[in-house]
Amino acid sequence: MKPTAEVILSPALVPYYDLQGKVVVVIDILRATTTMCYAFMNGAERIIPIESIEEAKTYLGKDYVVAAEREGLVAEGFTLGNSPESFTPEIVNGKTVVLTTTNGTYTLHQCKAADKIVTGAFTNISALCNWLVGWNQPVVLACAGWKNKFNLEDTVFAGAVLHTIREHFNLESDSCVAALNLFLTASQNLEGYMRHSNHAQRFEKLGIDDLPTCLKLDVTDIVPFYSEGVLVPLKV
Repeated sequence: MKPTAEVILSPALVPYYDLQGKVVVVIDILRATTTMCYAFMNGAERIIPIESIEEAKTYLGKDYVVAAEREGLVAEGFTLGNSPESFTPEIVNGKTVVLTTTNGTYTLHQCKAADKIVTGAFTNISALCNWLVGWNQPVVLACAGWKNKFNLEDTVFAGAVLHTIREHFNLESDSCVAALNLFLTASQNLEGYMRHSNHAQRFEKLGIDDLPTCLKLDVTDIVPFYSEGVLVPLKV
């Protein structure tokens, strides 16, 4: 029998799902889970995902790269935010990164009841899908959304994952059907479609254009894996 796959369209819905015995894929395309891939690709040894700005501040002045984002911008009191291309080898190689973001790190912490937690993005989609198929365990794709609300980009990515793994999983839930259909519509012009998303338009108003970077496919074969409070890089 095939294992099941489900999509959680918002972190607000996490309490309604049984995560025990399942693999959760945390998805925050714009930008946390993309940034995690870039940090590991450029040599970061570990990432500590933090929920609050206050906790992140306790790591300042120590041997950590501390990054904090709120409302799309670098949080006050920090020098590094959540832009993937900011996590260069010069900054993160050999370092432990402490990261707090508006949506992605929050969602990860809501999913701690899962058997395993990994993070996914277009940046590592093939490695992620290969890992999920190889593990052959029920999967829950957890979309970070925006402040507990639905968003397009995370759900489109969830649909892209489902489209890739569809022969190996049972995709009968309505959320899977919706995500798949959204991806099939968006895939005809992915960047053009995503530029209509509220998050992309928010970035445009802020003068941020990370969207092309966040839509690049298979930049890395690393899957960030959450274990004992930190993310570590799995090479697939």
